Amino acid sequence: MNVSRFCLLISCLVIAACSSKVTPTADSGKSVPEKSKYSEDLSVLRPKIQNTDTVKTTTASAEGSNKPAKYVEPRYTVNSTLDAVLDTISSKNKANGFVDGFTIQVYSGIKREEALNVKKQLSASLPGLNSEVQYVQPNFRVRAGKYYDRIEAQKDFIAIKRFFPNAIVLPERIEIK
Repeated sequence: MNVSRFCLLISCLVIAACSSKVTPTADSGKSVPEKSKYSEDLSVLRPKIQNTDTVKTTTASAEGSNKPAKYVEPRYTVNSTLDAVLDTISSKNKANGFVDGFTIQVYSGIKREEALNVKKQLSASLPGLNSEVQYVQPNFRVRAGKYYDRIEAQKDFIAIKRFFPNAIVLPERIEIK
């Protein structure tokens, strides 16, 4: 009997301890939980602006004058250096006969008929997109488009994904003709 009273007393205390405390507010008269009253002053941590006069004068002078800005010759340009590097890359690509790029692979498997059907479905659903069937032993692959970077491939990739959810963008060497 004493044990059951003791357990009842403990359970009542646990339930009472778990309830949220409610305190009345002065302005609305409603009860607000004590947890929502937290506030902290962080103004000491905010950065302080020292001189606001310079900001006002520069914006005022910029607004007041409608004169075109005077041309300033750039001193530290890299145009000639960049042109030399780009020419080197271009001549190297022409010598190799290919450029590193991307393509979209729509199908990969060992069945030739299925690869041809996928190519036919792709050309029917997206007629403006060039696709080809490649055979790399033992797989047939249906690949669409040739792109110089991944961002170019993304637009067609999204369109292809609607019809072929297993499509992926792959790196590929693009031949230069």
